[in-house]
Amino acid sequence: MTYAEVSFSDRMSTVDFRVGERAHIEVDTEVCRSCTTQACVTACPANLFVPTAEGGILFNYEQCFECGTCYLVCNNAGAIRWSYPDGGQGVVFRHG
Repeated sequence: MTYAEVSFSDRMSTVDFRVGERAHIEVDTEVCRSCTTQACVTACPANLFVPTAEGGILFNYEQCFECGTCYLVCNNAGAIRWSYPDGGQGVVFRHG
């Protein structure tokens, strides 16, 4: 069985983001400053973590896939607090 190749933009067209007012992920940038790996930057499949020149991390939750990868790879306890988005909010996967 073979599958047709699907471009990234076509695949992303099957995803909606219902952005809630409350961030479901909170990043403590003070804890991030002491992090030596910043694994969240390379592990996030949506590229939502960006290192700053001062050693901190900028984070944007609006297009988060809610996979929890950042929470799992963070090696500094307490730097990332993750909870489910409020009902009806967050990522919605649709079939094309």
